[in-house]
Amino acid sequence: MSLAAETRDAVRARPFLLEALRAGVVNYAGAARALDVAEDTEAVATALRRFAETLEARETEARDVRVTMQGGVDRGSDEPLLSVGDVGFGGEDGPLTAVLATGHVDADALRHAMGVLAAHGVDVVAAGVSEAALVVLVARREGPEALRRIETALDAVPV
Repeated sequence: MSLAAETRDAVRARPFLLEALRAGVVNYAGAARALDVAEDTEAVATALRRFAETLEARETEARDVRVTMQGGVDRGSDEPLLSVGDVGFGGEDGPLTAVLATGHVDADALRHAMGVLAAHGVDVVAAGVSEAALVVLVARREGPEALRRIETALDAVPV
């Protein structure tokens, strides 16, 4: 495998670096050292620059959604708001809050919302998305923060 191909693979294994390359905010020498692809970090930095030149900049789009919150969610509900494997989350007396976005949502919207939540230190218990609904479960006290962050995230989803 060529150094350029090895560098591209190493970048793709680190989605944050791929997004930084697309945004044009990378210190190539620092990234080359962090990737530890080859001893010659100058060659890796050059491969990074060339790879970055081939990437299209990310555009964003605002999603037409309605974001609401439902408190009291717990595991083991018979009428779940969200199911993951054989665990259903729903109810009215539990310790979790569900943030529900309905409308134009998809996996890209969920991925971006999860990244924004992580960047702000909001711990997610469970999450899922379907054709017209996105659900994120957080601890009760983090519900309002999660709602605000998800609204903001869905105003600028990378496409």
